[in-house]
Amino acid sequence: MRNTRIAVAGMTCGHCKETVERALRGQAGVHSATVNLEAGTADVEYEEREIGPEQLIAAVTAEGYPATFAESASGGG
Repeated sequence: MRNTRIAVAGMTCGHCKETVERALRGQAGVHSATVNLEAGTADVEYEEREIGPEQLIAAVTAEGYPATFAESASGGG
């Protein structure tokens, strides 16, 4: 299991937050995704055997929100 923080630009409202969370949670291997609208970040817990961080970035970008890595940290599991 891995935890990654993604920086997401362009989010301005609750709908934006929900759209990004839904895009991330819809990816195979994602266990949880929580967006902090004020900080402009998304914290994602995922199974690295099923999905890679580049795919997480791509899922957010596909929804129209520029995304980059904010930080990454290994999780237990």
